[in-house]
Amino acid sequence: MQNLLLLHGALGSAAMFDDLKEALQAHFQVYTLDFTGHGGRELPQTSFGMALFAADILDLLDKEGLASVSIFGYSMGGYAALYFALLHPERVKHVFTLATKFAWSPEAAAKEARLLNPEKMAVKVPAFAAALAHRHAPQDWKLLVTKTADMMRDLGEQSLLSAEKLAQVQIPVQVAVGDRDAMVSLEETAWAYGQLPEARLLVLPQTRHPLETVPIQRLSYELLQFLQV
Repeated sequence: MQNLLLLHGALGSAAMFDDLKEALQAHFQVYTLDFTGHGGRELPQTSFGMALFAADILDLLDKEGLASVSIFGYSMGGYAALYFALLHPERVKHVFTLATKFAWSPEAAAKEARLLNPEKMAVKVPAFAAALAHRHAPQDWKLLVTKTADMMRDLGEQSLLSAEKLAQVQIPVQVAVGDRDAMVSLEETAWAYGQLPEARLLVLPQTRHPLETVPIQRLSYELLQFLQV
């Protein structure tokens, strides 16, 4: 049975994959993790970003005694998966990304970071703010939001997945995006597909950015097809 690791997106948590994990567990040994600062894990005092998340993945694999895994990464999780594959190619068999943003620039990062103002979020989207507080308790969700915005600005200044870097990922990768995703464009997804040597491109119809807009049956089917289970 193949090992499959599910990686959540920014401000998400492993709990978001409970239904998908249940749908896949007959076919895979499924693992999840909460990135540092997420799902109640302590927020770091130092750097916060892809290097830290890659270390989280490596730590899980070593603790579980896994020589290698296939990885499904949603949004930021897909970025972390590809970055980890660059650092540790021998530990990754396949990567499937969904709704992962590849087109980071100072302008794009500033646009996304502006949406991550915790004080405004608490006023304008109180239900979402309450959900974040519950999801990441006992950590301060506002601090997590601020650190995430800073991480996006860092990616805008120095993208870790340039064309040159993506060309070094010598494993099968499927990049997927919803046709109604307001955060991630089909163009940037197709661009990433074009840089990856062994890539497939998948466009999901009637699908927006939030993970919950993708039916579990459809997502599990696509994973099974890609991983040829």
